[in-house]
Amino acid sequence: MNTKKEKYAWTVTVGEKGQIVIPKQARDIFNIKSGDTLIILADNKKGIAIPPKESFTELAAKIFADKSEN
Repeated sequence: MNTKKEKYAWTVTVGEKGQIVIPKQARDIFNIKSGDTLIILADNKKGIAIPPKESFTELAAKIFADKSEN
């Protein structure tokens, strides 16, 4: 499997309960395991993104960091 690419595209189908299955190749490339928590980000113009929770948590921590600590 070539994991040197930086951009990927897959298709998923939304089931009756609104669930999607993340393709195996995507799970392997991004090390997504059963039980992992992902964040759903949405923009009316740009669509939906699903970054790992850790990425969002790190970004939120930087945004909301107490500036007086610097």
